[in-house]
Amino acid sequence: MTMKNEKGAVPVADSRRTFLKASVAGAAGAVVFPELLSAQTAQRTTPGSFELDEISLHDLRKGLDSGKYTARALAQKYLARIDAIDRHGPSLNSVIEVNPDALAIADRCDQERRADKVRGPLHGIPILIKDNIASADKMQTTAGSLALQGSKPPKDAFVVARLREAGAVILGKTNCSEWANFRSTRSTSGWSGRGGQTRNPYVLDRNPSGSSSGSAVAVSANLCALAVGTETDGSIVSPACSNGIVGIKPTVGLLSRSGIIPISHTQDTAGPMTRTVADAAALLSILAAVDPADNATEAARARIEQDYTRFLDPSGLRGARIGVVRKYAGYSIPLDLVFEEAITAMKRAGAEIIDPADVPTIGKFDDAELEVMLYEFKAGLNAYFATLGSNSPVHTLKELIDFNEKNRERELRYFGQEMLALAEAKGPLTTPDYLKSLADCRRLSRQEGIDAVMDKHRLDALVAPTGNAAWPTDLVNGDHFTGSSTSLAAVAGYPNINVPMGFIFGLPIGVSFFGRAWSEPVLIKVAYAYEQSTKMRKAPTYLPTLNLG
Repeated sequence: MTMKNEKGAVPVADSRRTFLKASVAGAAGAVVFPELLSAQTAQRTTPGSFELDEISLHDLRKGLDSGKYTARALAQKYLARIDAIDRHGPSLNSVIEVNPDALAIADRCDQERRADKVRGPLHGIPILIKDNIASADKMQTTAGSLALQGSKPPKDAFVVARLREAGAVILGKTNCSEWANFRSTRSTSGWSGRGGQTRNPYVLDRNPSGSSSGSAVAVSANLCALAVGTETDGSIVSPACSNGIVGIKPTVGLLSRSGIIPISHTQDTAGPMTRTVADAAALLSILAAVDPADNATEAARARIEQDYTRFLDPSGLRGARIGVVRKYAGYSIPLDLVFEEAITAMKRAGAEIIDPADVPTIGKFDDAELEVMLYEFKAGLNAYFATLGSNSPVHTLKELIDFNEKNRERELRYFGQEMLALAEAKGPLTTPDYLKSLADCRRLSRQEGIDAVMDKHRLDALVAPTGNAAWPTDLVNGDHFTGSSTSLAAVAGYPNINVPMGFIFGLPIGVSFFGRAWSEPVLIKVAYAYEQSTKMRKAPTYLPTLNLG
């Protein structure tokens, strides 16, 4: 259930990776997705310069305010870039669908701006959203599955409604690991039956990680200003790590889950994926809100900040007590070396480092996490299908499994649907086994986990490597995943922020800052200070393969 190293049990980064993954992690060799080989042969040059490369939200807004840009011009530039390097060129395959109404939305934003009716800080800003987030428009919402092609959500997901209210221009949907990587024990991150394989923009035959693969790649490759991903366990921060960007997985309940295709209602959340902490904080300010349709957000009513950018303090590490979770190190010597440099940088910035600040319950809740996910996936997915009514080709988890069997050549060509079958076999959420597993998860990750170690050492935040460098995409054996620090915060439902930490052989790696429930202001403060003191973000290189010579 967990992968081991000499430092102890290391929970894996995506929900389905908690099951039978040790046998995959040590597999020798890698067989690259066939379509990737021809693309690598055809494309060996770095894409040309792009006017909006690495541009910040602040500068985009400044350009719109001054008249340097229009919303239509920005949308056109990003759409052209998507066509040039996502559809062609390196063929990143991160955008599963472009919004046919994008330019019309941009035109309306320009008209409103000319009439002095700017809706908010995202007015006219191009954004991409993950394909499991419902949009009641001409685009589809499929979680990457062919089974949901043609389905029509009855309304926007709450976070999409928030984006529209703020004036954002939704450019399209991003590809993702199908069913948010909760389909098979041997799946390959970034692949979906509908969208195919997304590629890492730094080294094209490397995996982008998942399940918010497309959102991470699109942001990293400058195909949009900002993106929204979702996470159950690692699906925001892990692809953020592998693609050199910032990802915030908020406290569960800070953002609404209504209209998002679920895995686990106790762990699921949407979150910002951006190139900087400042941009992530700005997007979080828009997305965080109480939603009457999601009871979990009621707990956030007194916790939501109207503007998370006010916590952007370049001196935010000064005097901060940061605990090092050593059990989450040891994946590789190069990773450990970069992590030590990160700790040194935090010390130089004024942090008080408590090392180690290990959590004794790490690895003890992995079985329980899987049980909770299996029960909640069945209940949640069947409830989501019910909202689609006759607008969906499938109406239950059982019908989804049957659809995949009938369409094996397209859906089950590379790996199966073991996780779906395991979930279908589970009973209702009143089952004693489920209730015990849920109680164990909360106790071990919260009271005896994060809360306990932070109380003991009087910590402001915990820190660990988010994960190792990207592995070669391999559809024979699945992901070559060697470890991650995502599970503790994910199971607790607590916040986690990935920030670029450095590179291993040109592949980006990240550091995670995580802590108590509702501690986003503190985490943004220390994450921003670390980012500003190190400046580790670098644009992608689009190498066809990694030269280790």
